[in-house]
Amino acid sequence: MKREIIITSDGSTTIHLPDWNEQYHSKHGAIQEAYHVFIKNGLELFKNKPISILEIGFGTGLNCFITYLEHTAKVDYVGVEAYPVAKEEIHKLNYVKELKAEEKTEKFQLIHELAWEVKNEIASNFLLTKRQQFFQDIEDESSFDLVYFDAFGARVQPELWSEMIFKKMYTAMKMGGVLVTYSAKGSVRRAMEAVGFEVERLPGPPGKREMLRAKK
Repeated sequence: MKREIIITSDGSTTIHLPDWNEQYHSKHGAIQEAYHVFIKNGLELFKNKPISILEIGFGTGLNCFITYLEHTAKVDYVGVEAYPVAKEEIHKLNYVKELKAEEKTEKFQLIHELAWEVKNEIASNFLLTKRQQFFQDIEDESSFDLVYFDAFGARVQPELWSEMIFKKMYTAMKMGGVLVTYSAKGSVRRAMEAVGFEVERLPGPPGKREMLRAKK
C-alpha cells in the first residue's frame, strides 16, 4: 500500500495512506490531536503519579515521545503495533523540531531503535516495551491505568472498534483505569458500554467536534 509523509495543519508531519484516504494522525494537526486526546484528557488525570500505559497503535511513536516529555513520575509504557513504521519514514518525521525538543533527539531515536518484545529503559523513570502484535491477540489482565486507543479509524478498519476488542481493553485495565480515543462514533460508544465501560463524550481536538473517554 502506498504511503506518503504529509504536513498537517499545525505544521507537524504524519503518514498518509492514499488508498484508504486515511492517515496516522489528524490532518488538522498531529501534535495538537495527540496533546488534546491523549495528554490533556488522559495522562493529566494521573499527574505526578506512577502510571502504566497501553497504546493501541504505536505507529510513529508520537504519543510515546510526548508522554516521555510531559510525565515526570514513573511510566511503564507498552506500545502495540502489528505493522511497525519503517526507519526511513521515521527519519522524515519532524516531531522533535515541532515540539522544540531538540535536546531530546536521541531519546526519540532510541524509542524507534530499541528492540521489540523487550522491556527497555528510555530514562530512569520511563520503561518502554514495543510489542508487534495484532490487537485481537492481547491477553493482558488488570495491568494498565491508561489506554491510548489510537487505531486506524472505524471507517477503514471497523473490526478494531468492536465489542471483542473493547472487552480485551476492559480486561487489560486496572479497576478505575481510563481509555481515551479520538473517535466519537455512536457504534464505538455502544461497543464500549456493552463490555462494561462508563463512557463520556468530551470536546474533540481541532477539526473534530467530540471524542470519547471510558472508565472501568
